[in-house]
Amino acid sequence: MYSFVLRHSFVIRHSVFVIIFIRVIEILAPDFDLAMTLDSGQVFHWQEADGGFVGTIGDRAVFVQQNNNVLKVRFGVMPKRTRSPRRIRPVADERRALPRIVARYFALDHPLEEICASFPKDPVMNAARDFCGGLRIIRQPKWECLGTFICSSMKQVAHIRQISLALRKRFGQQRKIGDRRVYTFPSAPRLARASERELRECKLGYRAENLRSAARLVTSGKANLEAWSALADAELQKQLCALSGVGPKIANCVMLFAYERLRAFPIDVWIERVLRQQYFPNRKKVTAQRLREFSETYFGEHGGYAQQYLFHHARTALRK
Repeated sequence: MYSFVLRHSFVIRHSVFVIIFIRVIEILAPDFDLAMTLDSGQVFHWQEADGGFVGTIGDRAVFVQQNNNVLKVRFGVMPKRTRSPRRIRPVADERRALPRIVARYFALDHPLEEICASFPKDPVMNAARDFCGGLRIIRQPKWECLGTFICSSMKQVAHIRQISLALRKRFGQQRKIGDRRVYTFPSAPRLARASERELRECKLGYRAENLRSAARLVTSGKANLEAWSALADAELQKQLCALSGVGPKIANCVMLFAYERLRAFPIDVWIERVLRQQYFPNRKKVTAQRLREFSETYFGEHGGYAQQYLFHHARTALRK
């Protein structure tokens, strides 16, 4: 449950948020590292700016800055809508909801201390846990997450960022926050209408057709991403893997980052290297299936968090 104090023309008391004027809020965020979370390979569109980060949450432009345990958040201007008398209360309600949107996106409600305490107690996991203190699993919009990770296949983080920005600039909607411009992730209908040539111009290569195929299935309702929330893990993975360009790794990324299935354990090149070198050091032949089975049982109910900590630790600290 989230709580906040609205500081403007009236006050609503709560324990987590302080709204300053209309689009600036302060959010208490203990046990959270904003920079590490945004740089951990979950999302690819946030950019450093003015001592913080600028990006989008859904269709909203957002600037976020961390000062110790407090997030200072400023929202960009939303497109103007016709304001009838019936719209006054919904608009006011939407403004009150903004702190909850930010807190939910950054998963500030996750009991991070309990999650980390559930990790296996081995030297590799301990080092990753200590290095990644405050890293949280972001709750991403489902289509944005699926579309982005379809584009990520066989790409490094820097390349994924470039593709994400190109897609957003060409097919997304522009938003302004201060003197900066950001772009939303393109909707499924918009990408469904794009040609393969247009998508390839965004440096997608063979991924262009996979992205367009998924966009068309989502637009038609044949792939109902919201309805899939009710599916069990195994069935959700099956539905995701039925989409072009989605294998077990991408499916697990989407399950973890968009569906909050915290057991999901994506295995990419970095994680495979960690597993083979650190957990099977004397075994020359360990199949991918064996690695998946080991990960699902050894890392437990918060395996997704364990994976993210191992990944970020390997990609940053161990690479130096």
